[in-house]
Parts: sequence; C-alpha cells; structure tokens
Amino acid sequence: MCALLKPLSVRQELLRRNVAFFTPQDFQRIFQINHFQTKYYLMEHTRAGLFWRLKKGLYVLKTDPPPEEEIANLIYRPSYLSFEYALGAYNILPEMSYRITSATTKPTRTFVVGEKSFSYFTIKQQAFTGYLPVKRTGRTILLAEAEKALVDYLYFVSLGKKPANERLNLVDLDKEKAFHYSSLYQRPGLDKLLEAML
Repeated sequence: MCALLKPLSVRQELLRRNVAFFTPQDFQRIFQINHFQTKYYLMEHTRAGLFWRLKKGLYVLKTDPPPEEEIANLIYRPSYLSFEYALGAYNILPEMSYRITSATTKPTRTFVVGEKSFSYFTIKQQAFTGYLPVKRTGRTILLAEAEKALVDYLYFVSLGKKPANERLNLVDLDKEKAFHYSSLYQRPGLDKLLEAML
C-alpha cells in the first residue's frame, strides 16, 4: 500500500479532509498503512519537501502550511500569542515582530520551522489568563488581549530579560484591566513600570 501512496494523492486527501496538522498515528489511520510504512513515508517525503516536521511527531503539508499563528498555538501547549507579536498585531508596537512570541507555563523554548522562529516565554500559572479565541484566516487562534500582551511584555522588561521599547502606542488601552493583569504577577516593579507608562 505504501508504494501506491503518490505524493499528489496524499496531499489531495489531507486537503480534502481539512487536516492542517497530523501525527504519524493520524497518517497511519487515514492511509491505512502500518507503523513502519508510516515512519518511512514521513521521513522520505519530509526530506523530499512534501511535509514539514514542526517538532517530533507533528507534521504539516509544506505546500499548504497552516497560518503561523495557528502553528504557534499548537507546537507548544499550553500557550497563547503575546509579547511583541501580539503588541504588533494590535498596532501598539509600530512594527511586527520577526519572531512569533507566545506565553506558556512550560519551560522557555524556541522552535524554528522553515524560516520562522517561534519563541515561548514562561509566565506564572496564576498569570496564564487574559487571552481570547480569535478568528483569523478562517481558523481560531489564542491571542492575548492588548492589555495582557503589554503586561506580559513589561513583566519581562521588569526582570531585565527584554529591552524596553519607548515607541509603544498606549492611548486606547483599558488601564483598569491592565492593572488587574499586572496584579497577577505580584511584582511591585511591574506595577511601577505600568504606572509610569499609563
């Protein structure tokens, strides 16, 4: 059966089923092949350029990758888009970040997929809130509210782990909401920084 799986047919079947991401187990089930055939096919066709291996055990079609925001939500969970990336999306930062930045409760990590860098920064469990499911390009992603993205970013500035950006556009932010999110970090330096900016 594996020899009969033509790359074009595999791509068409995955698109027909609307499969944006898949594991080797998913692939095995969809194409009715065994574990060894699956492993070989994925290895060969990742090398040949049909698939991208996002991380161990997770693949996408290289020809039809899902949006980078959706990839960011999926490759390291739990996570939501925040920091510079979200601030750029809200036009609080004047330029978009070249890295896709997310908050997580897991250890800090960076993944490189193709030419994109996906960075995840650890925040406290009690501060892992303030994000919403948002529809983008027909799919749902988890994105920090503007105030939470700012507070997440300033938390790392207050720790000396991120440089302060003087060019933030903060006119439309809800101050009360921002201070609520700041209180979750229980860091006086963060509260003072936020007070000075708002």
